[in-house]
Amino acid sequence: MAGRSEKKSSDAADNDLQTFSAENLQSNMKVIYYSRTFLSIIGGVIAGILGLTGLTGFIFYFLIMGITSIGLIAKAKFFIHSYFDSWNQVVLDGFLGGLMSFVLFWTYPFQQLMCFMAIILKLYF
Repeated sequence: MAGRSEKKSSDAADNDLQTFSAENLQSNMKVIYYSRTFLSIIGGVIAGILGLTGLTGFIFYFLIMGITSIGLIAKAKFFIHSYFDSWNQVVLDGFLGGLMSFVLFWTYPFQQLMCFMAIILKLYF
């Protein structure tokens, strides 16, 4: 992740201005969105294969997003304000953005698994 640059005022040594590079902030936000989308897809496939249904599937999604937030904070070495404007950007941004991808990849493997099981049961029983 790209960090911030620090600029000290020449007039007063007490005033430390923190300036952020817009390109670095935008790059860091892209990392958050791509990470959440990728893990939403992987989590959806895992939830479908495990056969999670209803509320347990959504709880699994929120668990995956919580783990993703912790991972992103750890990647920033717990110095969030060095890479982002606020904690909300890491914890909340994109949290619900990957939900549609999760549901898509959750239902498709689950449906395929159920069809496969129906075929196996028809053949052997």
